[in-house]
Amino acid sequence: MKVRTRSSAIIGTLCVVAGLAFANASANEPADGPANSQQKAAAAVALKEVGQAENPAAGTAGPGDSVWIAERPGRVRVLGPDGLGEPVLDITDETTIDGERGLLGVAFDKDFAHFYIMFTDLEGTSTLDEFAVEDGKLNEDSRRTVLTQEQPFDNHNGGQIAFGPDGMLYIALGDGGSGGDPDGNGQKLDTLLGKILRIDPAGGGEEPYKIPDDNPFVGQEGARGEIWSYGLRNPWRFSFDAENGDLYIGDVGQSAWEEIDRQPADSKGGENYGWNQMEGNHVFREGTEPENHVPPMHEYGRDDLACSVTGGFVYRGEKLPDLKGQYLFSDYCDGTVRALQMEDGKVVGESDLGVNGGEVVSFAQGPDKELYVLDIGGTISRIDPAA
Repeated sequence: MKVRTRSSAIIGTLCVVAGLAFANASANEPADGPANSQQKAAAAVALKEVGQAENPAAGTAGPGDSVWIAERPGRVRVLGPDGLGEPVLDITDETTIDGERGLLGVAFDKDFAHFYIMFTDLEGTSTLDEFAVEDGKLNEDSRRTVLTQEQPFDNHNGGQIAFGPDGMLYIALGDGGSGGDPDGNGQKLDTLLGKILRIDPAGGGEEPYKIPDDNPFVGQEGARGEIWSYGLRNPWRFSFDAENGDLYIGDVGQSAWEEIDRQPADSKGGENYGWNQMEGNHVFREGTEPENHVPPMHEYGRDDLACSVTGGFVYRGEKLPDLKGQYLFSDYCDGTVRALQMEDGKVVGESDLGVNGGEVVSFAQGPDKELYVLDIGGTISRIDPAA
């Protein structure tokens, strides 16, 4: 087994077979190559370093022209025109970076009235907390827990959170961990694991949140009403297209295939992305492909470098007009920033942008829709035009 050790002191040694987002990667099952090898000329871009943080793991657009950055050990810092500021929130005594745990997601609601964090507590439970925002600052006395989910293992926690165009909060949870989804959570509708959830955190009244009436499994016996879509292994970063509302999900594969899923904005939810019966377009478990399987928009095979997809964003900024409408993503082990050209929701080409973000664990979109690349090793970079 070939092992990359560049950040082993920071993120520990984990097994690639489990498809871990924070793993020291190996390529133990070479694949047959990408599903779509068509290449188009890349836009001329550069990565401009704009800050250094301790294990930056997630980011979200904040008030004004700021980007709020989550450090995996449990701090939130604000990136502004003058760089990265001092922590505005510190929960380092409430979480741990064992396995894939830590502070994994941050989000603001539409009016920047509330700030949400997704982290694993000291017992490993995925926890969603809310803070009121007053004059651009967090009111820590207002903190409340919205949702929790116990995790059977220390990997595949998901952790991405984001508000959709509909004002609802979407939450990504992995299948519970280990390898191969031993409990079959991806296909079960009675658990939140292996899912994208959709809730209204502000509309619950005496309850911590409301389940929207139009969620696809509301009222179905044996199903959790919070579920929006299912059949996911470790949805490692999802995003909404800022122009049309389409949803894109990067889902980490088991040992051979990485996938990117797309859900059109007019979807009513309920999509089954196949795990653990499918890995990408390929049958993983003996048996047949689920009748309602929604195949990935894009998949690529693991090679000597690639091991774990990091989902990104459809580019909607102004600095790089040649990239408008293209979906940018990377891979934790490979680090290359790539772009998918799309027509009518289908991939028609792929390009290597010629820049490498290191151990890319997340992208962030600023208020101006420009994109940032987060390297778990510490560097935060903005994707800029090449000089």
